[in-house]
Amino acid sequence: MKYKIFLLVMFIINTINAEVTFTADEFKTRRMKLAKALEINAIAIIQGAPSETGYVKFRQYNEFYYLTGIETAHAYVLIKGGTGETSLYLPHKNPRRERSEGPLMSSEDIDTVKEMNGVDNVYPTEMMGEHLWRMRMRSKPTVYLYHSPPERHAESRDLLLRYEGDVQNDPWDFTQPRYKDFIHNISKQMTGSPIKDLTPILDKLRLIKSEAEIEVIKKSTVLSCLALIEAMRSAKPGMVEYELDGMAKYIYHINGAQGDAYYSLIANGPNAYMPHYHEKMDKLKDGDLMLMDYSPDFQYYMSDITRMIPVNGKFSEEQAQLYNFYVKCYRAILDNIRPYVAPVEVRKEAAEEMARILAKAKFNQAHHRKAAENFVKGYARSSKRQYASLGHGVGMATHDVGDHSKMLLPGMVFTIEPALRVPEDNIYIRLEDLIVITETGAEIVSDFVPMDIKGIEKIMREKGMLDRFKPLTEKDYNKYLNQ
Repeated sequence: MKYKIFLLVMFIINTINAEVTFTADEFKTRRMKLAKALEINAIAIIQGAPSETGYVKFRQYNEFYYLTGIETAHAYVLIKGGTGETSLYLPHKNPRRERSEGPLMSSEDIDTVKEMNGVDNVYPTEMMGEHLWRMRMRSKPTVYLYHSPPERHAESRDLLLRYEGDVQNDPWDFTQPRYKDFIHNISKQMTGSPIKDLTPILDKLRLIKSEAEIEVIKKSTVLSCLALIEAMRSAKPGMVEYELDGMAKYIYHINGAQGDAYYSLIANGPNAYMPHYHEKMDKLKDGDLMLMDYSPDFQYYMSDITRMIPVNGKFSEEQAQLYNFYVKCYRAILDNIRPYVAPVEVRKEAAEEMARILAKAKFNQAHHRKAAENFVKGYARSSKRQYASLGHGVGMATHDVGDHSKMLLPGMVFTIEPALRVPEDNIYIRLEDLIVITETGAEIVSDFVPMDIKGIEKIMREKGMLDRFKPLTEKDYNKYLNQ
């Protein structure tokens, strides 16, 4: 089994730098599935992302890229219900900007666009108003618009909604989200047409990944895993958390990542007790455990992997007791994941196994045993709900859309991340792996990264990147500045 995993990893690493693009058939299949979910006299209109406001590489909205593959600012796509006929609206060519920044896909590139994503029509942006007016006059079609905040740079819907809530709670900020302005403007343009929410339809489509999507997610996962393995080699007492962030970014970007899936969660000791701590300014301390949770944005697809390591390279006796107990419980979840069962059934089976693990576990500290008992009780309680996902979906967003709580189906991609807390010591233990549901089982894509104590300590004895590449000291700065 380990040899097969090794071969898979080597294959992915050898192809990681190859350009991965989705075929026109892939995009057409996605649009056709959407069209079949609409009424015959209905249209879906999706707004693309605007230009960037600073010196940042343009990144398209996930929802727009999913259906078109187009990376042009201020683009729109219109898809007809039933037939799937697709019209793409793009800005005109801008020779002056292209002389400065390079070629940009425009409404004049009709043949190139059609070959790339198989759309039926390509028009200038200003033509969409006339086309909508004609549709309204003829048949008043039902109009589906995206009623959720669109995802872009390192964004997931949960945080986007939190951002909107923060704005609404600010009495001096009257900012209206761009997508809500678009809904308002189209509603005025299409007076008399019913306006419906496209979100549930797109969420359902994105829930089940195609083979092509899974291939890219696996590559994103390999990059995340390689960064975690290198962190095991490089982490040392006295190092600052952000040094591991920079090391991981190097691994991501030399392999073609376009950015971060989310801000890195690199947390030493008690910092890990805050699950989304991301300041990265503390020094790693001898005797502490460190959590690293970080992944890249690779060709519009994410991953989400977490490991914990002892900063000094060796688990203490009490750390090992807690960690070994946790890993056995964690494996109990992984080993029960399979297709065509409800996640609560997996939780129930895992909780029963966890109870047996707890009965045999030994702890030097009474409050450590209490923490372990609370962990098992909490997981058992979750198995009694009617519906409960095992973790969260992963895809074009780190916390991906779609309902994972009802049934595990082939093509679902998600992570699990149960957490063990010892409040008396500010100890927090959490692992996270990427799981792909197949027809016959569950593929743990990140399983080649050690999670056992022996495997982690072995890698930590090896030399790492940061043993060779160290941050500048004051002496180094002065040497260069005083030449």
